[in-house]
Amino acid sequence: MTGIALTLGLGFCLAFAESGLGLGMLLPGETAVVVLAAAVGTPTGTLLLGLAVMLGASLGDHVGYLLGRRYGDALRETRAVRRLGRQHLDRATDLLQRRGGTAILLTRLVPVVRTLTPAAAGVSGLEYRRFAVASLAGSALWSAAYVGGGTVVGGLVAAAGDAFGRAAWLLLVLVGIGVLPVLVVRAVVGVRPERAAPDTASLELATGVMAGLAVDGQDAVRVMR
Repeated sequence: MTGIALTLGLGFCLAFAESGLGLGMLLPGETAVVVLAAAVGTPTGTLLLGLAVMLGASLGDHVGYLLGRRYGDALRETRAVRRLGRQHLDRATDLLQRRGGTAILLTRLVPVVRTLTPAAAGVSGLEYRRFAVASLAGSALWSAAYVGGGTVVGGLVAAAGDAFGRAAWLLLVLVGIGVLPVLVVRAVVGVRPERAAPDTASLELATGVMAGLAVDGQDAVRVMR
């Protein structure tokens, strides 16, 4: 009983930290939830872990929502938002303006943006009832995706243990989970380094030099003829 209670407590706390504003930057919550789910091994334990993760994630959303209501537009200047990136807060705000509370559900599986969407909802003054329903639905989706994924991983590790060893499979899965959020951020959120603007003065200078060389070359050809 102590073991399952510890697992449920860790799942709740890690989901809360992942969803809370800036609290999940040190340890990716998805990875931890998948590992916990893979280690549970019983249907009852899996269901209880899914519920704990859902409640923890929704409570983390509430932290962001309340901070948004408390600080309003000044939230952009806080250290947590600067660390996560103001551009992600702007994306979340834009999506909220177009989709309303549904944005909280739509961004649930998008790293970084999902952390700032509840805060943006608080800043925008979204009605709490709509926020709470969307938060619970999104948290249930997030929990089902990663707790369910962890259960599948646990089954695969157990089935392949004889051939490759449990440790090797678990390491491979953890590496894949660590890379997946980065790929999602680049593909969905569109975080890419900005290209440097061209130096127009240098281009004009180079164009003038090349034109001068072309004229000189034509004159030289005429003299040789």
